[in-house]
Amino acid sequence: MTLPIWQDPTKLHLNRLDSRAYFIPHAHADDALTYERGLSPFFQLLNGEWKFNYAASPEQAPKEFEQPDYDDTAWERIPVPSNWQMEGFGAPAYTNILYPFPVDPPHVPDENPTGSYRRTFWIDESWSGRRIVLRFEGVDSSYHVWVNGVLIGYSQVSRMPAEFDITGHVRSGANLIAVQVYQWSDGTYLEDQDMWWLSGIFRDVYLLAFPEMHLWDMTVRTTLFDSGNHARVDVQTLLHNAGGSSSGGTLSITLLDRSLRPASETVAVDIDMLTAAESRSISAALDVAEPKLWSAETPHLYHLLLELKNAQGEVTQNVAHRVGIREVKLEGGNLRVNGRAVMFKGVNRHEFHPDLGRAVPLATMIEDIKLMKRFNVNAVRTSHYPNDPRFYELCDEYGLYVIDEADLETHGFQPAGDWSRLSKDPAWTAAFVDRMERMVMRDKNFASIVMWSLGNESGYGPNHGAMAEWARSYDPTRPLHYEGDWDDALGMDVHSHMYTSVQEVEEIAGNDDPRPFILCEFAHAMGNGPGAFEDYIELFYRYPKLQGAFVWDWVDQGIRRTREDGQQEMAYGGEFGERIHDGNFCLNGLIDGDRQPWPALHEYKKAIEPVKVTAIDAASGQFEVENRFDFLPLNVLQGFYTIVASGRIAASGRFPVPDIAPRRKAAWTWHIVPALCEIAPSLIGQDVWLKLSFQMPVSTAWAEAGHELSWAQFPLDPAVFLPPASAEMAPHGHSNRSVAPIGVREEEGAYILSGRSFRLDIDRRSGTLLAWQAEGAELLTSGPRLQLWRAAIDNDMYNVSEWRSLGLHQLDERVDEVQLDASRAGDGVVRVIRLTRLGAPALCWGLRCRHEWTIRQDGTITVQVHSTPEGNHPQVMPRFGYELSLPGAFDRCVWYGRGPGESYTDSKQAASYGWYEASVSDLMTAYEKPQENGNRTDTRWAAWTNRRGFGLLALSDGTFDFSAHRYTIADLERAAHHADLTPREDIIIHLDKAQHGLGSNSCGPKALPQHELRVDDIAFTVTLVPFSRDAITPDALARRVASLQDAD
Repeated sequence: MTLPIWQDPTKLHLNRLDSRAYFIPHAHADDALTYERGLSPFFQLLNGEWKFNYAASPEQAPKEFEQPDYDDTAWERIPVPSNWQMEGFGAPAYTNILYPFPVDPPHVPDENPTGSYRRTFWIDESWSGRRIVLRFEGVDSSYHVWVNGVLIGYSQVSRMPAEFDITGHVRSGANLIAVQVYQWSDGTYLEDQDMWWLSGIFRDVYLLAFPEMHLWDMTVRTTLFDSGNHARVDVQTLLHNAGGSSSGGTLSITLLDRSLRPASETVAVDIDMLTAAESRSISAALDVAEPKLWSAETPHLYHLLLELKNAQGEVTQNVAHRVGIREVKLEGGNLRVNGRAVMFKGVNRHEFHPDLGRAVPLATMIEDIKLMKRFNVNAVRTSHYPNDPRFYELCDEYGLYVIDEADLETHGFQPAGDWSRLSKDPAWTAAFVDRMERMVMRDKNFASIVMWSLGNESGYGPNHGAMAEWARSYDPTRPLHYEGDWDDALGMDVHSHMYTSVQEVEEIAGNDDPRPFILCEFAHAMGNGPGAFEDYIELFYRYPKLQGAFVWDWVDQGIRRTREDGQQEMAYGGEFGERIHDGNFCLNGLIDGDRQPWPALHEYKKAIEPVKVTAIDAASGQFEVENRFDFLPLNVLQGFYTIVASGRIAASGRFPVPDIAPRRKAAWTWHIVPALCEIAPSLIGQDVWLKLSFQMPVSTAWAEAGHELSWAQFPLDPAVFLPPASAEMAPHGHSNRSVAPIGVREEEGAYILSGRSFRLDIDRRSGTLLAWQAEGAELLTSGPRLQLWRAAIDNDMYNVSEWRSLGLHQLDERVDEVQLDASRAGDGVVRVIRLTRLGAPALCWGLRCRHEWTIRQDGTITVQVHSTPEGNHPQVMPRFGYELSLPGAFDRCVWYGRGPGESYTDSKQAASYGWYEASVSDLMTAYEKPQENGNRTDTRWAAWTNRRGFGLLALSDGTFDFSAHRYTIADLERAAHHADLTPREDIIIHLDKAQHGLGSNSCGPKALPQHELRVDDIAFTVTLVPFSRDAITPDALARRVASLQDAD
């Protein structure tokens, strides 16, 4: 039985032209130097509305639809580029690893959805006599193409271009193009990346018109000499004569600087006659004195202009390409750019848009890159396929290092039995090498690409070896990367792992492997998390061999859809009727689909910031400053300081940024004392913080002047800046207070405690709070009760099953004893002691707890708990603290601690200390799949008030965590999407001693030991105080309460 071409791995293409570098031919040099392809008269975009027919299989697709006289009036219409599933044809399907059909290569299912496309295009008479090339930038997964009823060719490899010569098949005026696309092909077995299965013509389609003798390809390489003070730009071109007779002319090659001034001598080469169909290589070397070198920090670009003239001296073709002069080498155990080891602060980026699938617009590419730059990201891995070629142009322009990855992944063979099956099969060698060759040929001239990657998660074998051999022979200027080379069988130039723990990375840093090490994937950013960015980054800077990492991944891959109730949600795996899917595993970006940063991106920005400041003695202005730029001196930034006291800015201004060389640190003294001496008397008794901000001094293409790249914050004691006499007069200690008794009585099974402005009802049997009134208003609607559970985050993936098996989600409380101590009621103090045991159904472990509530004359309640585990208890737990609920009117929150965004024990460096205020709804992070969120760490105090300013203040004897939502833990756990949540009337508050760290255990290590919440003896104290903001500020009240507690 003869297999169709789309199921034959030895027949990859039909009539596809040889691969070449990406460029657009122009008529005029000025137009070419704009890099606006639409200005070229030799470029015609075929994007737009096409006629479309969707069939369940190739056999059911319309016959002879490619003929010009075929009647397509009943067909649907579809935009090109697009994925047809995003336009309502068929359905998306999401898997991470598994193939969605039986694994039987090269066979694919008989039910193979097929899209047939038709459209008319026009050829201008000015194109007569030119070679006309049809180019597809990306089609998933394979396709045939016809022009005017004639079969032109066939191709596959979804994320690679294919070009076809249609010169002899078109005419001036109207022409018809027809394309038939197959969802599944033998190539699908090589494209099992972690993403949605989406099909169709999803990148640009266009025509190019070349003169008969034309520039078809060029290779640009740059070499540095004399420590970068001199450079040579080597240009190798391939000319082709597509005419029927011999042809000659002249090729001029010019290098221009950014201002379009000559940067080297122009090289003009006379072209001896090329016979018909002959191709010839012409080379030139351009010397550049004192070049401005390209790096991600200094993306200097030159303009290479190639002008072709025919034998009559007429200009027939202009090609411009932006050249970054840079050199990538492996030296001294490091990957070096321009002689310097670089630190990759990277991300993995899928091409994805929530409405358009993989048909990502240019504007979205620009938005992604600007965001990366603003958040200190300097590198991208094109996971796991080559991107749209315009993306690399942008990386060159804006400054990002790129690992360019071949469109190759066979992960589904791992659970099927042999991950390396196809890489070991000689029948697939050509398919493997084809994917490497086409990527390198298209992208070879982009300066931003510093490594080639042989693909992802495809096992390893001789076919990978053939890829590496071809790449090294053609382009020895770039190192090779492939993480799947676990046994070093292929000798990759860079040692690479995924999701390796901090401890394991440190062990690798000390081993005898001479290669640089990177984490090509780490910090799985699924839902709430990941944690431990800082731990990894500090490790990278400690060991020279470690050269950074790439977060998985950049953007959530949710598909937007509108619900019946009119709300929008981002759908994930399993929500389109898939038999096999991986749920919300596609929602693991640092940004959401609308390009809004999640908290993780703020944390990553802080961890990879270019300036690290450590206080030696902040009060005297002595610091250690480390410049973590790889190429820039530190004083390219401007400094701005603020001194904040109790939530207000007490002083601000500029400071001189020290001149520190790249990747160096130095002691730095900044004379802040005079400024502080002036304001110190007004700051006594307040918490004072100094913030140093390092900002962009001027606007760039990606950020406005004043954009903050780094910051550091330090506490200050204002008393240090007072003269000795003033310091002796500074307030300290606590103030006296009058004593008022607390009334105590029993009433219908409850203890009733009352004072001048409050009443507490406490259940006599359980010792729990039944009601709490102050100033005539209800303060609590439930609690406080001990809570150890949290709505599982995605990064609890492997912890949560253990926690559930041990019953942490359904603990029962038994009350063993309740004591009321009213012996000091006349002095305004009453204590309630509760002895309880928390235990899980069917299990014998538990927590013995002693709760002591101290009620004071002003209605203040101090809640203390001491917990001791017994039995075969869990080793770690989600949280330890109190849960309570307030009436819905208390919806304004003000707090002093870390903010303004959420923070957790292993993800809090981006949250600075300050005084913040927000509505309860704004405290929530609306993860698409609801889970624990909105926590604030290192809190000194937090208060909730109503519109009248009346409310409740919480503080502890140290710092604590808090969150406030209109949803219970159970509400969050039941919801599949944020839009499923219905706000409650009450506000649910969590006041925690601590929470377990986030980790990245959805696909990586659990929380580090120092960020675990261990089940051990734990003591926790919270004080709750009714107050009115009209009478006292929360900050002043918190300090007063703390002072009185010290007195007790």
